[in-house]
Amino acid sequence: MPIRLDSADADFERLFQDLLDGKRESSQDVNDIVAGIIADVRARGDDAVVELTNKFDRNHFTAADLRISEAEIDKAAARVTSEVRAALQTAHDRIKAHHEKQKPEDHIYTDPLGVTLGTRWTPVDAVGIYVPGGLATYPSSVLMNAVPARVAGVERIAMVVPTPDGQIAAPLLLAAKISGVTEIYRVGGAQAVAALAYGTATIAPVDKVVGPGNAFVASAKRQVFGKVGIDMIAGPSEVLVIADGSANPAWVAADLIAQAEHGAGARSILVTTEKGLADAVAAEVERQINVLPNPANAREGWDDCSAIITVNSLNEAALLANRIASEHVELALNDPQALLPAIRHAGAIFLGHHTPEAIGDYVGGSNHVLPTAGTARFASGLGVLDFMKRTSILGCDPTTLAALSEAAVTLAEVEGLDGHGRSVSIRLNH
Repeated sequence: MPIRLDSADADFERLFQDLLDGKRESSQDVNDIVAGIIADVRARGDDAVVELTNKFDRNHFTAADLRISEAEIDKAAARVTSEVRAALQTAHDRIKAHHEKQKPEDHIYTDPLGVTLGTRWTPVDAVGIYVPGGLATYPSSVLMNAVPARVAGVERIAMVVPTPDGQIAAPLLLAAKISGVTEIYRVGGAQAVAALAYGTATIAPVDKVVGPGNAFVASAKRQVFGKVGIDMIAGPSEVLVIADGSANPAWVAADLIAQAEHGAGARSILVTTEKGLADAVAAEVERQINVLPNPANAREGWDDCSAIITVNSLNEAALLANRIASEHVELALNDPQALLPAIRHAGAIFLGHHTPEAIGDYVGGSNHVLPTAGTARFASGLGVLDFMKRTSILGCDPTTLAALSEAAVTLAEVEGLDGHGRSVSIRLNH
């Protein structure tokens, strides 16, 4: 059963802090294993990738089999039903339209002294997208990672995906085709991240690696950071629902279950001003879980890491929400806009009774790759800017250089960097 807390209780602060501090991921130390895999891929390239892929995914590949051909992609795409194809296209078009509004513009100007200053935005050359393919298939993850990269102007988008027993879902390949992925490889796990970062004879290196994965993938991304950029180290999924008496208990319960069904480590939290609603939602969750076709994952997420918290006011709910800094925050209120300014730390916010988080997962248009485990305090969800670089522009002529030189030379002398100062002053003599 989930934890039940009431902010009016004397020991609430201690129990709430225990909830925040609770470990939600496997305690298995994978870093050493991953370090060995990365070193092996760096040393042996394709041979290591093939060996590890065949071992973990029960395949019999050679290096020539790693890349999925255009003919295979087209054949798989042709098997996708018209209904699924239309849904993927709708999702793609909405994600693209939203992310196009994020694309920044260059800005170059001349300041009052006459110095040219500015900012220029350019895309990275190549991006690697990791797409999970083990326990489930996520074509939506392909769209959410590839579309912003394409909008940013990235020319090369390399996708890696595990194919257990040689199997890969056709909708996933169609999503890659629709969103502009340029190459796809049947590789998963830490070896896929290592290949993207350092390159092999078959897989050319990229500049940035994005996308979710298990603990081994997360550790690999952490260890290759610096050689390549990464988006974030994402943990188990989570939702926080803030609800008052206007909320429908069955709807709230369904949204909590939608996150809990991610299984181990997934967290669903309800914060409500109404004890009656808390009780009703708890009962609804039990009822709805029991009628799911596959209730085990939802049961694990709900029982192990979730909570129902009763508070005295919506303002108090917002304060707790900011301390939790959840990946997803739903405002199950008649007037969500009134509370919106108070929610400062969240990966994404969903407004009102008719905006379930699952709409954001698929077709809302906003990105579903979001910060987890409290990192929304300082991090943002994936967007176009994650695939672009900001370059500063600076230009002086003889007059503006002379105007700035005295202060520059003085600061160079203060720092004991005489060569810096001389590189300025030498130009004043000509």
